[in-house]
Amino acid sequence: MMVGVTLLLTGVLVSGILLHKANQNTAYVSTPSERPNFIIILADDIGWGDLGANQPGQRANNTPNIDLLALQGLRLTDFHSPASTCSPSRAAILTARYGVRSGVTHNFAVRSVAGLPLSEVALPRLLQESGYYTAMIGKWHLGHCGPYAPTSRGFDYYLGIPYSNDMGCTDVPGSDLPPSQPCSAGPQGEPRVGLPLLENCTVVQQPLDLWTLTLRYRDAALRIIHSARQRTQSYLLYVALAHMHVPLAPPPASFPTNDIDGGRDVYAASLREMDDLVGALKRASDETNRDNTLIWFTGDNGPWEKKCQYAGSVGPYTGTWQTSRGGGSAKQTTWEGGHRVPTVAYWPSRIPGNTSSNALLSGMDIFPTLLSMAGLKPPVDRRYDGIDATDVLLNGGQTGREFLFHPNSGASGLFGDLQTVRAGKHKAFYITGSAEACGGGRGTQLLHDPPLIFDLGVDQAEATPLDPGAPDYQEVLGKVTKAREELLWDIATDQSVSAADYTQDQSAAPCCDPQRASCRCPGPPGG
Repeated sequence: MMVGVTLLLTGVLVSGILLHKANQNTAYVSTPSERPNFIIILADDIGWGDLGANQPGQRANNTPNIDLLALQGLRLTDFHSPASTCSPSRAAILTARYGVRSGVTHNFAVRSVAGLPLSEVALPRLLQESGYYTAMIGKWHLGHCGPYAPTSRGFDYYLGIPYSNDMGCTDVPGSDLPPSQPCSAGPQGEPRVGLPLLENCTVVQQPLDLWTLTLRYRDAALRIIHSARQRTQSYLLYVALAHMHVPLAPPPASFPTNDIDGGRDVYAASLREMDDLVGALKRASDETNRDNTLIWFTGDNGPWEKKCQYAGSVGPYTGTWQTSRGGGSAKQTTWEGGHRVPTVAYWPSRIPGNTSSNALLSGMDIFPTLLSMAGLKPPVDRRYDGIDATDVLLNGGQTGREFLFHPNSGASGLFGDLQTVRAGKHKAFYITGSAEACGGGRGTQLLHDPPLIFDLGVDQAEATPLDPGAPDYQEVLGKVTKAREELLWDIATDQSVSAADYTQDQSAAPCCDPQRASCRCPGPPGG
């Protein structure tokens, strides 16, 4: 039986949301030649507080180019990643479905034999089939080559790392905690897979050179944007940047890697390098077709707190109720710091500049929104959890979701279970737990019946839950209970639920030359 249905029928607590079907009304397009271009930029492990525009004057401005997108576009202040870890979040963005439907509830590994289930229909496939040119640059993390690779899931072109930049060795590692070791430092006889760089399905460098990676990404992305002018073909460019997952900028010799202030400088340098790349994409888009190109910047989840000085800022979303009891409250958790991510939409001819919206939205809403803008309808053989946010982006609408559920992502409960729910400005926890904090501390998993409910309108830090005897508590509880019951029924009757294969095998790891140490490609480094 499918995973999502199994959880429901075995009595495991799964909180849910009313099904939000994509709005199928055409929002912008009148003819195929007018269809917009889409540049989706997904930043790995970025904190809501890392964006200068979110906290003006409170910290050094390391994101001037992304801030310029916000100044000339729309800042979405209540936007959330669909999960608090990599693979589930990316799967939900590309399918508009919670992990309990898509089957992707936790991360795939270097030796995973599969990826996003083949029964799932991804956004690039739908755009490609309608005539779009589709390309991806960066981190995929939804399966390696073969039927699970990007070029098998709807992308015409791919250049990037098939998973995270800390899931393989390199000759000159990035900054990390604990410190990363170069490929040459492994114990004799221990197989170490070098971090691969793939172009389409070919390993072109292994181990890859982290210090030239941003330049390679930039050059490839700019070629795609500029060539679109000659093709007269609308395009989707999905750029997934892992700069913040493990900071790519090397620490200057003036401070050691275990120095906290020095580590923060490393993180800031990585943030600036990523921001420079975003600026290059914006300038190229503006030079070619600024009035018909949407740039949407967001994150896959919040900061990785256990990395200490190499982690980002959650801003005011500190999860104080949890941190006061031990552990971290960002990545892997359902506290705000784990999934509230900096998000900006920029489209000069369509989105008024220097605007903001507090509409409750999710990364799952990208799928139906882009389809609507392209004049396309999603397949009718499955159920979706994303909503069409076109009115928010283009018309200044302030109404987003009524409910949004956050899946367990490793801090507590079973992977993928939906046990935390937003209902307007309120947020209910049926389970709480923490990720590993800086220094190694962890809290205790706790079930809550009745749930803890916080009012984010007055308590961004999630410090003090409402009194269960208060009238507003009872009102929110009634809404959440009804929404849960409706989702339980919806998933139990959903014939489109998929199951992901998390089997691993040594032979599944991308390898340029199995006969060489670290799978090193023949020739000099970079060859």
